[in-house]
Amino acid sequence: MTQGRGGLRGWFAGRGKTLSGLRFTSLRLRLVVVFALVALTAAVSASGIAYWLNREAVLTRTQDAVLRDFQQEMRNRAGALPVHQTQDQLQRTAGQMANSSQRFSVLLVGQDADGRALYGNSGGLSGFALEDVPESLRTAVNKEHTGDSSDKSAYHLYWQRVTEHGTPYLVAGTRIIGGGPTGYMLKSLEPEAKDLNSLAWSLGVATALALVGAALLAQAAATTVLKPVHRLGVAARRLGEGRLDTRLRVSGTDELADLSRTFNNAAEALEKRVADMAARDEASRRFVADMSHELRTPLTAITAVTEVLEEELEFEGGGFDPMIEPAVRLVVSETRRLNDLVENLMEVTRFDAGTARLVLDDVDIADQITACIDARAWLDAVELDAERGIHARLDPRRLDVILANLIGNALKHGGSPVRVSVREEGGETPESAQMVIQVRDHGPGIPEDVLPHVFDRFYKASASRPRSEGSGLGLSIALNNAHIHGGDISAANSPDGGAVFTLRLPRDASALTEDPAGDEGDVRGRGGSGRAKDGGADEGSKGGAR
Repeated sequence: MTQGRGGLRGWFAGRGKTLSGLRFTSLRLRLVVVFALVALTAAVSASGIAYWLNREAVLTRTQDAVLRDFQQEMRNRAGALPVHQTQDQLQRTAGQMANSSQRFSVLLVGQDADGRALYGNSGGLSGFALEDVPESLRTAVNKEHTGDSSDKSAYHLYWQRVTEHGTPYLVAGTRIIGGGPTGYMLKSLEPEAKDLNSLAWSLGVATALALVGAALLAQAAATTVLKPVHRLGVAARRLGEGRLDTRLRVSGTDELADLSRTFNNAAEALEKRVADMAARDEASRRFVADMSHELRTPLTAITAVTEVLEEELEFEGGGFDPMIEPAVRLVVSETRRLNDLVENLMEVTRFDAGTARLVLDDVDIADQITACIDARAWLDAVELDAERGIHARLDPRRLDVILANLIGNALKHGGSPVRVSVREEGGETPESAQMVIQVRDHGPGIPEDVLPHVFDRFYKASASRPRSEGSGLGLSIALNNAHIHGGDISAANSPDGGAVFTLRLPRDASALTEDPAGDEGDVRGRGGSGRAKDGGADEGSKGGAR
């Protein structure tokens, strides 16, 4: 019994696949429908023409034979009767006429010497009667024609087809010229009708078989045509998924083979182009990384010297000549800026190479924001609206980098006070719950044409101010740090004035792919490996936003 149910399930599954493959919008179904409609139209047209021609041929042949025989009998037998007949003469003549080769029923209508109408038929009292003849036929038979030079007959032979109780009949009538009986004939066409019905049934069966054959041929043709198209679609999907080594097997010399060759050539060119671009991109990243590493050694020494110089500047009664003091301050400022730029470039190369990682920990969001603001002495310029006790599992260092960039950007390019608010957004599951942090300033806002570019690297809102205190990478680094947490940052203008940056982070970033090495709390950022160096953020830089 189990096997039977399994067999039925398998059969229905196979039918379901077939029906899904023949969905209404599929090319296969449209080909089958078109083939079937063409075959149906051709078969119905051919069958209709064949039936009509055979019907006319059968009926005409039978009709001509019957009418010719009836006309001959009327001429030979009814024409031999006297002008005034008797009942017996009419009855006997009608019987003789009915015994002809065509076997039809006969009704003769005559007059006796007193002008009374007499009737004689071949079937006795229950035989063919005058009431069985259509009124229009009787009127036409009894109407005398004047005739012309080419027609000397005063009366003609008329016929009509009628149907009684589903049986077709041929009725004909004529009158003897010069005086004599009027004759009517009734011939059943049931044998011919049966033959025509058999012909119609045969043509219908042939039409149905032609339709089925056309559908099968259409299915075979569609399979032959669409199989290469299906393979091309599969190959295109694989190519879109990044499998650039995908190629099609080419066979034949038709248009589909040419299409496969074109696809292979395009895939080969695309693979080569992507490989070249990847090589150039890798070389570019390696160059930036190597340059940053090479700059760090001299920068370390220069930074140490500038720190000494800065201490001397802050010391009362320093030994610097007032003329060179501005130059010393400029060297100190630019050295610090160059050091930040190198650190940011190294952080960007980690994101581009996919080697940035998360080091997760349980973080109290309010405490983290407070620590970020306090470490940079922003307590007087920033308002915090966050309840304590909102915890999330995030990378605290990277969260600090994000907050420092967003708040620093608001302080530099917005207007005080800067307000930082925190709220929770629940999802359908605890894993989908989010934490939303908004940083709003009270400045002039961000121009609409600048909004789409605020997170671009080195983007400057004004070409007339190419230099700034920041490196122009802060917001870009903040966005990348949000992305490796599985979150995002958006920028907009508040209806009440000022810019609003919205940071969305998951409550638990450990839902991302865990590190294969098995280090608890470490999570890869976009397919990389290796830990990012601490302190690689452009703290408080504007990121080229405004």
